[in-house]
Amino acid sequence: MKQLIKSKCDAYFDDVVAIRRQLHQHPELSFCEKDTAELIKRCLASKNIEFQSDIAGTGIVATISSFRPVIALRADLDALPIQETTDLPYRSVNDGVMHACGHDAHTAMLLGTAFILNDLRDKFSGTIKLIFQPGEEKLPGGASLMIKAGVLDDVDMIIGQHVYPDLPCGEVGFHAGPYMASSDEVNISVKGRGGHAAKPAERENSLLAAAKIVSELSKLYPEKSGDVLLAFGSFVAAGTYNVIPSEVNLKGTMRTFDEAKRKALKDNILKVSKEVASEFGCEADVFIEQGYPSLKNDIELTNKCSALAKEILGESKVKDLPQLMTAEDFAWYSQKVPACFYRLGTSNLAKGIVAKQHTSTFDIDENAMKIGMETMTFLTINLL
Repeated sequence: MKQLIKSKCDAYFDDVVAIRRQLHQHPELSFCEKDTAELIKRCLASKNIEFQSDIAGTGIVATISSFRPVIALRADLDALPIQETTDLPYRSVNDGVMHACGHDAHTAMLLGTAFILNDLRDKFSGTIKLIFQPGEEKLPGGASLMIKAGVLDDVDMIIGQHVYPDLPCGEVGFHAGPYMASSDEVNISVKGRGGHAAKPAERENSLLAAAKIVSELSKLYPEKSGDVLLAFGSFVAAGTYNVIPSEVNLKGTMRTFDEAKRKALKDNILKVSKEVASEFGCEADVFIEQGYPSLKNDIELTNKCSALAKEILGESKVKDLPQLMTAEDFAWYSQKVPACFYRLGTSNLAKGIVAKQHTSTFDIDENAMKIGMETMTFLTINLL
C-alpha cells in the first residue's frame, strides 16, 4: 500500500503543482473565493467525484465511497490582503492579495489526495468527506459556517494539514492535546472631557487613563506568562501637543488554551478598564469580539496519526511540536468531533525558501506537497 500510494503521488504531482500555481497566481480574499471554487469543481468533476457546492458561500464538500465510518479531510481556500513581493513566475496578479499562508497548497494537496483516494476506493471501507472551506482568515471563520450547514453531522473524525515553514521540507509535526490558542479581539474605548492641555481643571485625561489600563493589564498578564497572552497593538489618541483628546481607542488580542482562563481574562479586562478609567474621571467601553476557540487535537487520534506518519515517512521525519499561541478556525471542528491538525514542513534553506507565513515573500518548497499527499492518503486509508 505504501508503494502504491507513493507511485500515485508521483503520477499526480505535476498536476497538483499546476493547480497550486494557478491558485497562487489568482488568489481571492475570504468569502470571495468564486474562481477558486470553480477550479475545484472542475477538478472534482474531471474524476467523477461527487460534490455539493455553494456551502457557506463558496464552500464545497465532496464524498468518496459510502457507509461508516466517515472521515473528513479539510483544506481552506482564502488568501490574505498582502501585496506579494516575490519574483515567482506565477506570482499573484491580483494587486494587494496573496496566498501568504499556504491555502493554495492546502487546496491543491487535498485535490491530489482526492484523486488518489478515488483511484483506491476499492482498498478501503467507509466514507471520505473532502471539505473545501472558505474564509479561514476572517471572523467568524468559514469552519463555523460549514458546521452550521451540517457538514459534520455524519463525521466520525476530521484531519487537517497545514504548511509550516518552521519545519524543513520532508518533515511533519504533531501535537496531541490542546495545540493552538483561542483568539479574541479586544476593543477598549476610553472617554472623558477633552480640552486644553494647560487647563487640567476643565478636562479629564483620557490618554493617561488608557495608558494605565494597558500598564495594569500587562502586570496582570505579562507576555511571557505561558498559557495566557494579552497584547495591545493599537493605541489611538487623536490629540496633539496641547490638546487632550476626548477619546482614546485601544485594540489588542487575547489568547489562551483554557476556556475558564478565557472567561476570567475577559472579566478582568472589563474590571480593570472600568476601575482605572473611573480614577481619571473617564469611562471605558469594552467590547471583546469572540474569535476562534482553542484547537484541541484528540490525543488518541493524534498519537495514531503520528505513528502512521512514521510508518510512511520514517521515524526521523516526524516531530513533536510545542503548543502555539497562534489561532486557526479548524478549532471549530475540533470542538465537535475527534480531530488531528498537523503540520507539513515547507522550508528549504538551500533553495532560499525560508520566509514565514503572512509575509510578502512567503513561498513553499513544492516538493512538500508530495509528502503532504502521501501522509494524508496513508493516514486516511489506515484510519478507515
